[in-house]
Amino acid sequence: MSIDIIFKIAAIGVLITVVTQILKKSDRDDIATLVSLVGLIIVITMVIGMISELFENIKGLFFLY
Repeated sequence: MSIDIIFKIAAIGVLITVVTQILKKSDRDDIATLVSLVGLIIVITMVIGMISELFENIKGLFFLY
């Protein structure tokens, strides 16, 4: 794992926050909620991939095939 993933998650968070605030200011609260939900799903997908990789490394470390 590298620090790049932390920067990617932070960038997605900042981008989603800016877009959500712009949409809320223009009275598009429903779309702003959907945008924030999509951002959350993207980040969760990235984290699930990292957790899967972690479990594979643990299985390889302890020879649990």
